[in-house]
Amino acid sequence: MSVLHRRLLLALIISAGILNYADRQVIAVLKPLLQEALHWSDSDYGYLTAVFQFAAAFAFLGAGWIVDRVGWRWANPLAVGAWSVAAMAHSIARTLGQFTVARIALGATESLGTPTGVKTIAVLFTAKERSIAIGAMNAAGCAGAIVTPLVIPALALKWGWGAAFLVTGGLGFLWVAAWMLLTRGASELKPAAAGKSAVAVSAEPRVSLKSVLTDRRTWAITGGKVFSDPVWWFLLYWAPDFFHRIFKLNMQGFAVPLAVIYFAAAAGSLLAGFASGRLIARGVPIVKARKVIMLISALLVVPVPLALFAPNYWFSVAILSLTLAAHQGFAVNLFALTTDVTPSNHVATTIGIGALFGNLAGMGVLQLAGKVIGPGHGYGLLFGLCSIWYLLGLIWIHIVLPKQNPAQA
Repeated sequence: MSVLHRRLLLALIISAGILNYADRQVIAVLKPLLQEALHWSDSDYGYLTAVFQFAAAFAFLGAGWIVDRVGWRWANPLAVGAWSVAAMAHSIARTLGQFTVARIALGATESLGTPTGVKTIAVLFTAKERSIAIGAMNAAGCAGAIVTPLVIPALALKWGWGAAFLVTGGLGFLWVAAWMLLTRGASELKPAAAGKSAVAVSAEPRVSLKSVLTDRRTWAITGGKVFSDPVWWFLLYWAPDFFHRIFKLNMQGFAVPLAVIYFAAAAGSLLAGFASGRLIARGVPIVKARKVIMLISALLVVPVPLALFAPNYWFSVAILSLTLAAHQGFAVNLFALTTDVTPSNHVATTIGIGALFGNLAGMGVLQLAGKVIGPGHGYGLLFGLCSIWYLLGLIWIHIVLPKQNPAQA
């Protein structure tokens, strides 16, 4: 497979990430409108976000295994097509129960996205290339979070909130068509060796779930996800409410602040991926390079409670921008670390297990947010927890990850 072909596939993976986050974030951007139209309470909204996380969490248990079994070529259109149908289903929901079903379907199908993307990158790129490729993939989620608040409010105000779900979901089918055209005739690949292109193999051993579950490396990665994922999910679903509640910004008013925050997150994703790749190129051991960038990222999140004491909303925008940029730096290197220390046929399954527990942790935090913020207790507890979680996650990884790791090239 040529370099150009691999880059085109990466471009599609990036665009899938944009669609993934746009589909899930529509409900957050439209929260004020949906609450007014459908008479939701903050507790109802917290419940719906938690239900999404719950569905995604348990679907992750099988998502990675499915991806490793069917292979990168077919897992990608399967994932995008399935979550696009679920996203469009929101447009016909009117009751809390109907939205619950739609959110469960979306969470379950979107769980395929992350293990599919990481698996595909592990197959197509070498160790020095993977961190920047994963950084680009993660930046795609931020791009989706940038575009959604800029486009969706205007679309919803002109055509109704149902149209917002239909448009974002419908774009997925165009993506599936593009993927099938680009991969027509492509063969299965194994992870690229350093300095070599990926080569075809058909005899790669099938994944054993038992071997993944009994591997300390799996639980090192999983702990990192448990301590980092809740921050992303909390801010993804509650940052619009934060600006609406604290600074009285409406849907169009908080669109630009959210776009700035997620633009910074995308920049952090790319910068962190580039930084660890450069450290490796200079001779720093792979695992050490990942951990150095993760430590810097964890320290940058510590000031996040300062957003609560902002003299104006742009100060809060700056703090939250730094926080999500650092989150992406941590996440990119955690994913890259997974591809470095786990066998290639275990990558998606390991990511899936980590995402399962990361989403369960996120579900708990979203449920907590609905119960704490709604009654008027404010954001203090949640922001305080966010400030220390990454450091705890890195400590966990350092303790649990075996000291001698056979890194993939």
